[in-house]
Amino acid sequence: MTAPAIEEAIDALDVDKFWERGYAILPNVYTPEEIAAFREAAYASRGFGGDLLANPRLRSVITDGRMAAVARKLLGTDDLIYTGDSSFTINGTQKGWHKDNADRVDPEAPDWADRYTQLRFGIYCQDHSEHTGGLNLRVGSHDLRNTTEGEVQYVKTKPGDLAVWSMRITHSGNGMLLKDPEAPFPMPNEHDRFKPEEVAEADGDRIALFAHIGADDKHAKRYADYTKTRKYLVDAWRMRPYDDEARQAAEDAGLRLRDLPAEVMDDPTAGLNELWQPFPYEGQKTKGAAAKPTPAAPAAAAAPATGTSGGMDVKAVAKATLRRAYRAARGGAKGVRDGWRAGR
Repeated sequence: MTAPAIEEAIDALDVDKFWERGYAILPNVYTPEEIAAFREAAYASRGFGGDLLANPRLRSVITDGRMAAVARKLLGTDDLIYTGDSSFTINGTQKGWHKDNADRVDPEAPDWADRYTQLRFGIYCQDHSEHTGGLNLRVGSHDLRNTTEGEVQYVKTKPGDLAVWSMRITHSGNGMLLKDPEAPFPMPNEHDRFKPEEVAEADGDRIALFAHIGADDKHAKRYADYTKTRKYLVDAWRMRPYDDEARQAAEDAGLRLRDLPAEVMDDPTAGLNELWQPFPYEGQKTKGAAAKPTPAAPAAAAAPATGTSGGMDVKAVAKATLRRAYRAARGGAKGVRDGWRAGR
């Protein structure tokens, strides 16, 4: 993609709409030749390990400047950070509603105190405008402290598109697209209800590339600290730490690099959580009630919960919410593990 073309795509990006809906799709950011090269590099990288920055075949996904340019416009800052959270998947099987940020449903946690500045980018290297297997998300759910609300959307990306979403948005991989254009988009737990002849065909192997880039701020620090608890990431970082070329490439791309592979290499406390677990924070209530999920305020933390919610004891609400979060985390963790295995 030429410089004028990427500038045109950036100029057309509606920042207000992104913060309203929680996601955006930039069309034709990558050429067919680049998409073909990504697919080839993914196949060739099975068994390599590490994140994308550690992989010379796929490093340009992080360092070619396109994702960084999108992040600068959406976040309104040049102070961007990359903390080692990126991957590719080949026919990954992840399915189930989840969020990617550290604080998934706790209304008093730091992630919900103000606008969340951490972004997930996705490149889907096959067609999902007419083929199944694309991204499902809940529109506007980046401002909801649960995984059950928000209009379900199947994101119809085409090869070359760049997807970007808030890491607080509720989403699911491997969505289902039905042949009937009038049919609603199935929920992740409804896929077994449909016959194969009702589902749009897949467009070959499902290869996807993912990367986190965010503003270099308190949310980035908390997210990076949280990722150090996750086993699948720590295992990958230990398998393939950064070399000087990788560090220089990040710097040349205008990204501050927090070298988490180096941080976790000899840290016995890192990577102990197979599944998502609530990440501690100062002032956290370890006992008592949790608030009923409500839209996040744009610049203020939610008030502490008291009493009951809709006639139900708030402890019961809290337990039910945490059970849903655990099930979603379990599904998400399985999908990520499948993705890493598929890349090996």
